[in-house]
Parts: sequence; structure tokens; C-alpha cells
Amino acid sequence: MTSILIAVYVAAMVTANTLVWWLGPWFSPINAFFLIGLDLTLRDVMQERLDRWQLAGTIIVGGIITWLVNPAAQAIAVASAVAFLVSAIADWATYTALRSKPWLVRSNGSNVVGAAVDSVLFPTLAFGSFLPAIIALQFAAKVGGGAVWSFIMRPLMARKCNP
Repeated sequence: MTSILIAVYVAAMVTANTLVWWLGPWFSPINAFFLIGLDLTLRDVMQERLDRWQLAGTIIVGGIITWLVNPAAQAIAVASAVAFLVSAIADWATYTALRSKPWLVRSNGSNVVGAAVDSVLFPTLAFGSFLPAIIALQFAAKVGGGAVWSFIMRPLMARKCNP
């Protein structure tokens, strides 16, 4: 099951990066809801199954695969890998601090922090400027998408926590 989660996580990252490169910044909030919300929540699920180095490696591999799929998207792939790594650290710290809380609180609490970090870093690095409207829309979309995905994945976590 962990291998499937990693594959979905990397596929969502590669797809999200490729779509942003093809369609530009305006597509970022749509992407953020569906694919980055999924990635934020899968990151929490994988945090229960992988150590932090394995998770960091998964994120870096996703950035490399994005570049290999479309070398012209190099700036997007690098921005994504950096933003995902930094937001993963923030997400991990928050998720760990909320360890005693129920799954939805842990996941959504860490998603808010991860989404804030990622929403500022990714568009700023990818597009070379601070874009407040895109950042705000991305943040709202990531938090909303993460909430939907955490609710969908709640049964998966219940099975993991209660074998």
C-alpha cells in the first residue's frame, strides 16, 4: 500500500507541475485544490509510514521526474522541490506537535501550515515574483482541497491506526 501511495503522490506532483508550466499561474489555484491538496494529505499519510528521509527523497524524486518529463519546466520542478521540502518540514513539525489529536485535526492543522509555506514559496520561486492574489488563492485552495482529501482518506488512517 505504501508503494501505491508514493506513486500517487509523485504522479500528482508531476501532473501539478506540468499543468502549471503548460497553463501558467492562473491555473495554480485549481491545481492547488485538486492535486496539491491531495499531496498535502498524502504527505501526512506517508508520514505515518515513512521516515522523514524517505519522505524527503520521495519529494526530490518527484521534482526530478517533473524535469525529466519536461525539461523546459525546470524552474517549475526546482521551485516545486524546494517549496515541497520546506513545507514538508513545516508540515512534519506541526503534524508531530498534534500527534495526540484525532486524524482530521492532525492532517488539517499540518495542511494549513504546509499550505501557507508552499503557497508563498512555490509561485515566488517558479514565476520570479511575489504574486499576492495567486498566493492567497493557492492557500485557500490547498487548505480546502486538503480538508476534502483528509476526509476521504480518514478510513485509510482508521485502518492504519486500528489494525
